[in-house]
Amino acid sequence: MRAYDIIFKKRNNKKLTQKEILFLINGYANNEIADYQMSAFLMAVYFSGLDDDELFYLTEAMAKSGKILNLNSLKTTADKHSTGGVGDGTSLVVAPITASCGIYVPMMSGRALGHTGGTLDKLESIPGFNVNLDINSFIDLLKKNKAALIGQTKEIAPVDKKMYALRDVTATVESIPLICASIMSKKIAEGAKHIILDVKFGNGAFIENYDDAKKLAEKMVNIGKMFKRKMTAILSDMNTPLGNAIGNSLEVIQAVEVLKGNIKNDFYQLCIELSSLMIYSSGAAKDKETAKKLAEKQIVSGKALKKFRQIIESQNGNSKVIDDYSLFGQSKNILAVKSEKSGFVNSMNARNFGIASCMLGAGRLKKEDAVDHAAGITLNKKTGDFVKSGETLAKIHFTNCENPDNIKKMIKLSYNISDVKPDKVNLFKDIIT
Repeated sequence: MRAYDIIFKKRNNKKLTQKEILFLINGYANNEIADYQMSAFLMAVYFSGLDDDELFYLTEAMAKSGKILNLNSLKTTADKHSTGGVGDGTSLVVAPITASCGIYVPMMSGRALGHTGGTLDKLESIPGFNVNLDINSFIDLLKKNKAALIGQTKEIAPVDKKMYALRDVTATVESIPLICASIMSKKIAEGAKHIILDVKFGNGAFIENYDDAKKLAEKMVNIGKMFKRKMTAILSDMNTPLGNAIGNSLEVIQAVEVLKGNIKNDFYQLCIELSSLMIYSSGAAKDKETAKKLAEKQIVSGKALKKFRQIIESQNGNSKVIDDYSLFGQSKNILAVKSEKSGFVNSMNARNFGIASCMLGAGRLKKEDAVDHAAGITLNKKTGDFVKSGETLAKIHFTNCENPDNIKKMIKLSYNISDVKPDKVNLFKDIIT
């Protein structure tokens, strides 16, 4: 069997066997197949696609390239994954809410990617917080606290990391089967039995078109079921940044405010929706409405905030940040972006806000860039709000920025202000099970 023949076969839109896919993935994992051949295979998949059988074989081979965690000793395990959005720090709220209900939440997250933030960077804005735990420490914390939030270890689907690096430089990131295999191989290897997917669509998402996002959601749900996982996917709108904070410590502060019961914006709504889906899927509530009330109760009672404090302390973080936000890193500069006219915010370009936040230092323009955890954007106005001329639309937070005036201009242009109030946007478009 040769890599050439497998690439040739897929290039000509023919179905690959399990043995062929396994040969290719194992060969690449063991450095027996070159980057240029895997790149050719990825491009062939981008244009020819994969059917359900091929996608299952690919996901399985990628998952089995490392360890698959056995969490069967834990009564109920559930995890949540988002396909990436602007201001999406929901893991910071969803994990403690769900864990405080007695459900084990093994959560392996990622770093900032492109214009979207990363959960790990947000957690690391908490002084001392350690996301780099090995598998044994991860499982120990999970048993102790019902939740642990860490980065992907070297043992979990290691070939995915190699393949993603190639996809990132060969224009094959947007392939639905490759996205599906990448996400689900890690989730399968992670071991959770109940998986909730938050699939974004809109100008701030990696997949803008709703129909394509729905197709991805359906593929991932189907693949998860083939691995005997209980799956639920929600399609959520990302044409407007989520919540009122973009940037690492800014989003952690917003999450804490939600856990304290002080904020009930769209970020809160999505956190409650995702938490209730995890609670219901895991059997901790008889129906979705009861699950939603339970999720809300965990905030009102203070149990979710107490769980978040426990998570922070167990991973060597300074939990005093919950009571004193000045313990986070602080930006030297905070500048207001003001509206030049009165009217309703008719729409926003979420992607541009993500890019602007990255340029302020909250993300990485290059792989080796350091993240400024304090940098980012706070939003005073969002879609549907009325704004007066001269009123503040948003504020930019930064310490080192070459040209903040250009970023202010970029943000101002990302607001579409008109005389007509827009129709209310439904944050949740569909649920797939």
